[in-house]
Amino acid sequence: MMSVFLSLALALIFGLLFTRLTSLLKLPDVTAYLIAGVLIGPYCLGQLGIPGIGFTSFEELENVGFISNAALGFIAFAIGSEFKLSQLKKTGKQALVIGVLQAVITTLVVDAALLGLHMLIGGKLSIPAAITLGAIASATAPAATLMVVRQYKAKGKVTDVLLPVVALDDAVGLALFAVSFGIAKAMSGGELDVYSIICNPIIEIVASLALGAVLGVILTQFERMFRSNRNRMAIIIGFVIATVGISMLKFHIGPVEVGFSSLLVCMMLGTVFCNCCPLADELMDLSDRWSAPLLALFFVISGADLELGVFADLAVVGIGVVYILSRCVGKYFGAFFSSALVNADPAVKKYLGITLFPQAGVALGMCVTASALPGDGAIIRNIILFGVLIYELVGPLLTKISLTKSGDIVAPGEEVVHRRERKLEAAKKS
Repeated sequence: MMSVFLSLALALIFGLLFTRLTSLLKLPDVTAYLIAGVLIGPYCLGQLGIPGIGFTSFEELENVGFISNAALGFIAFAIGSEFKLSQLKKTGKQALVIGVLQAVITTLVVDAALLGLHMLIGGKLSIPAAITLGAIASATAPAATLMVVRQYKAKGKVTDVLLPVVALDDAVGLALFAVSFGIAKAMSGGELDVYSIICNPIIEIVASLALGAVLGVILTQFERMFRSNRNRMAIIIGFVIATVGISMLKFHIGPVEVGFSSLLVCMMLGTVFCNCCPLADELMDLSDRWSAPLLALFFVISGADLELGVFADLAVVGIGVVYILSRCVGKYFGAFFSSALVNADPAVKKYLGITLFPQAGVALGMCVTASALPGDGAIIRNIILFGVLIYELVGPLLTKISLTKSGDIVAPGEEVVHRRERKLEAAKKS
């Protein structure tokens, strides 16, 4: 137990210190956390085998997986708070159309690219594996995107559309994956299960949104019982953590299996809360401050959990490069054409697609399910791990550049940059 606490402390401190180095290169903090995680992970410091000095194995990382689950819950809760009715009246239609179309277009582009690759290399990449990877490609990582938006206080037309689109990606991705994976299983020798292809994703999405809405109403009622922001903050933290735990439940109603997406449940929790609670904006700011160290720790752990061993297989690297490039093409042009369809701002058409490149949590969850595909599970897992490694290291920087080019990130003025120094000088004089 002591080694776990020491490893977590090292992860947080090392990650924060590393941001001082990457800030010189003007890289986002997310990138610093991920690189720091790789350095203290099983492939670097962990090789020393000294308990408490880095993570010595992936089993040790699994033991602290609850931290990642909690962090994703707070990330989803924060993104859900962006679905305010006043804002949705302005960007709701655009976000809905773009969110659905860009995900579908990305899946089709990746499917086409990988099926073409299958015709060239034959058995190294099967058709079931290709269409499964195409569906996984639709998912975007909300965590890295949100961290960049928070760090640089991004505001503007692209950001207003970006956060709802990232949130919708989870629901659309789940549906696309269920359909594609069902077809892939049937092609691999199983039977075509229409129920699992159509009904399961619908049940999961509807059940998740319903559960999140109910918990959001309850949270709003509980919040009114307290007068101090400290107590209100405590009840919010408790509810988000409880929501993550509840969303892990699975049960059967007759032949129907009911499961939940923790991201969707927590997003709906945040959506209902921000629309029903008059003090939501103030409390969300407090929540952001409280969860900041947790999110930093989440990204360091994510970096440590990156599987560098995938580079040893040249076939995986080659297929992975095609997957990454075709997914980027799908995301960019999918967002561009769907933005043009709804007459979005030129900045949205030009830059939104690039901000959708990061990929991690949701894709890895799909990857776990896809690993059960007979004969193809291993290569799907390795290609997704390779893609996540590249996307997570490069994606945040591309998101920052795109939001800066679009005008949503503005360089801080001299007053903000030197505020700390002036306060220290004033304190010395007094």
